[in-house]
Amino acid sequence: MIVCFDIGGTAIKGALAYAVDDVRPVPRQPTPIHDFAAFVSVLQAVIDQAGERPERVALSIAGIIDPDTGRAVVANVPCIHGRPLRQDLEAALGLPVLVANDADCFVLAEAGVGAGRGHRVVFGVILGTGVGGGLVIDGQLINREGGFAGEWGHGPVAATQAGNPPVQLPRFQCGCGLSGCIDAVCSARGMEKLHAHLHGTTLTSEEIVSTWQAGDAAASRTIDVYVDVLTGPLALVANVTGTTIIPVGGGLSNAEALLVAIDTAVRSRILRKFDRPLVVKAECSVEPGLIGAALLGLYAD
Repeated sequence: MIVCFDIGGTAIKGALAYAVDDVRPVPRQPTPIHDFAAFVSVLQAVIDQAGERPERVALSIAGIIDPDTGRAVVANVPCIHGRPLRQDLEAALGLPVLVANDADCFVLAEAGVGAGRGHRVVFGVILGTGVGGGLVIDGQLINREGGFAGEWGHGPVAATQAGNPPVQLPRFQCGCGLSGCIDAVCSARGMEKLHAHLHGTTLTSEEIVSTWQAGDAAASRTIDVYVDVLTGPLALVANVTGTTIIPVGGGLSNAEALLVAIDTAVRSRILRKFDRPLVVKAECSVEPGLIGAALLGLYAD
């Protein structure tokens, strides 16, 4: 049995995991974002509920473990930001601890019990507040020791000319400090910036998608350009990783027609040809971070 957690800036979700198909959530608790001792106490309280000593503790965090220093980069929970989190928690809890990024846990969940079941290489994608991803090969995260693998949303690679007919695009500024990232133009907020740039009007991403599906010409142009910008880099990722399935999570994944358009464009741009969808909606829509953390602990050597 392992104890797993999905750490958010507002709440800590916990569960006791006995097997892949036996993950038992416990009531969530507010996250003590400024007090590390209180943070540890919340974890310890869940561990105590188990009634037995777990093999290990596994955490999903909305951040990165720097592979060179082992320190956590977690902006929304200041009390763990900058800490050698694994070592500090192992010392405080007296148990082995595993820590992974929430997007990595999402992909691990999809590979284990979601849309990626039966696939040796699974590259998962988040399209929502940000653009992220993760890579699982043979059931194991590439980022087992932390790191930035799977972060395909960042890097100055966004097209400056896209759509049919082509339109010139700026290199939008990204929150990571670079310009021209896929995250800056293909996240939900990025789609909104793209629409405003093309048409001079402001709509939410939900409104853009819904009016596109209703046949609106301006929204259709935005989606045409959006899909063109997104799918070139995603096709490259598919070629590089050899993934045979790309589960998509995040708010934009709820638009089935958008995923179909992305899938069609990606499959037309990759070397390997598939006669079935490659880009698909994620199946673990409920608590993927917690499920992924459970699998991270259960699959550990």
